Amino acid sequence: MISVVLATFNEEKNITQCLESVKDWADEIIVVDGASVDQTRKLAKKFNAKVIEVTNKPNFHINKQMAIDKAKGNLILQLDADEVVDEELCGFIQHINQKLNNKPNAVKNSAWWLKRKNLFLGHWLKKGGQYPDPVIRLFIKGKASLPMRDIHEQMKVIGKTGWADGHLLHYSNPCFKDYCRKFKKYTDFKANQLIENGLKINLITATQYLLIKPIATFLKLFIRHKGFVDGIYGFLFAFFSGLHHPMAYLKIIRSNYARTN
Repeated sequence: MISVVLATFNEEKNITQCLESVKDWADEIIVVDGASVDQTRKLAKKFNAKVIEVTNKPNFHINKQMAIDKAKGNLILQLDADEVVDEELCGFIQHINQKLNNKPNAVKNSAWWLKRKNLFLGHWLKKGGQYPDPVIRLFIKGKASLPMRDIHEQMKVIGKTGWADGHLLHYSNPCFKDYCRKFKKYTDFKANQLIENGLKINLITATQYLLIKPIATFLKLFIRHKGFVDGIYGFLFAFFSGLHHPMAYLKIIRSNYARTN
């Protein structure tokens, strides 16, 4: 039995495309929805998904883990609503499920790395750390879980991991408006995380977050990871990735100012 699990929040423009890619072979679809105010839940139910409405968490991995915990299948695929499973990956997942049903001892891995193609402003990125962008999303029930400490963390796996055939097509930032929305969400979370970790506002941290970290991030993505291969798209992705650090830092300053005034 294959369970496909998602955590969603206002994903009406993405969820149909996502679930269309798995509907023919998923035995169970579970959607934990963080109180969406659009048509997300209604659209998910058209695919006979089991929809569970909860609050929207700043760390949405909490809702992802909740969806994983609700799954009944012995093979679980965890997706984001802006991801689509390509044909080759569909075949791989069904093959693993068949092996689990017929010869479970022949399956040596507990989980599998999936390669992702990331869409940025209408361009599929080839470099800059964005391909193959491996993520652990396919696993045997009880063998993987999310630590739920960060929004970019990987699954913790009990046992061996392998590589899946095919790709996840990640329609993450098809336009600049989508990128800005996620940029705000991620920098809000990072600022709160830094506050919780007790980051002090002083000359040293200002130099780190306003100068050193953004430059280092840009050079890492654009030079070391060859983002220049993607031309202007690679440049923009590296540039805005670097801006995450100063933006989060400035949000801490604003938060501190608001508390003292």
